[in-house]
Amino acid sequence: MPRTNFDQLLEAGVHFGHLKRKWNPAMAPYVFMERNGIHIIDLHKTAAKIEEAADALKQIAKSGRKILFVATKKQAKDIIADKVGAINMPYVTERWSGGMLTNFPTVRKAVKKMGSIDKLMGDDAWNRLSKREKLQITRQRAKLEKTLGSIKDLNRLPAAMFVVDVMKEHIAVREAQKLNIPVFGMVDTNSDPNKVDFVIPANDDASNSIELIVDIMTQAIKEGLAERKAEKDKEPQGDKKGGNKGEGRKARARKEDTADKQPVASSSDEAKPSDEETKKEE
Repeated sequence: MPRTNFDQLLEAGVHFGHLKRKWNPAMAPYVFMERNGIHIIDLHKTAAKIEEAADALKQIAKSGRKILFVATKKQAKDIIADKVGAINMPYVTERWSGGMLTNFPTVRKAVKKMGSIDKLMGDDAWNRLSKREKLQITRQRAKLEKTLGSIKDLNRLPAAMFVVDVMKEHIAVREAQKLNIPVFGMVDTNSDPNKVDFVIPANDDASNSIELIVDIMTQAIKEGLAERKAEKDKEPQGDKKGGNKGEGRKARARKEDTADKQPVASSSDEAKPSDEETKKEE
C-alpha cells in the first residue's frame, strides 16, 4: 500500500517551487511546469521518491542504527522536535555547530560534560557551592542542553541523515558527504539535488509540506523499529537452545583434551620389573 497519494501531496502544497529566476537547472527533471513565474514540482515523481526514501529509512531503523534529522528553519523546528522526538531519534533544530560530525569525539566530550553537571547537581557537593558558581554551572548546562540535548543519546556517528532544507543545511550535508553518510533530503527547485543521495523534490518552506513528509518518514522508521523488536522477541528461545548445545560441545572437548593429556603406559614400561621384585630376586 502506498504511503501517500497525489491528493495528499497537492493539499499540503508540496508542489509549489521557487520563482523561476531562483531555480537550479539540476532540478529540471523534477519540474512539471511553470505558472505565474513559479515552478511546479511533479508530484508523481515526488510520491515515487518518498516511497524509495521511506523504504531505505525503514531498513536502517530495522538494523538498529540511528538516523539524524536536521532542520534549523523556523517552520520546521517544532515539527521535527515533536515527531522525531517521539521515536527517540536524534535531531538538530538549533544552529548546526561546525564539526558536529567530522569532530564527533569533541561533541561527545561536551555531552559527557552535561552528564557530569547533572551528577553534580544531585550530589551533596552542589549545596556547598556558592550562588555565583551555581548560576555559572546552570547557565553552562542550559547552553549545552539547547545545542546538544537532542543528540545526547547519539553514541556513534549516525547511519543516515535527513535534511529538510538542503540549501540552508549545506554545512551538515558537506560533513555527511565527507564521512560517507547517506543524505535524505527535501529538495526545493532552488537547491542542488546532486548533493543528496535520496532526493525528495518538495516544497521545503511550507509547514504543511514539511509535516506531511516528515510524518511519512517517521512512520516508516516506526515500522522498522517494530519489526526489529518482533525479531528480537523471537530470538531468546533459539539462543537458549543454541547456548546449551554450545556448552555441551565445549564440555565434551574439555573431557577429550583431559583424556589425551593423561599418560599412557607403553609396552616397554610394562615389561620392566619393579624395584621390589628386583630386590627379592637378589
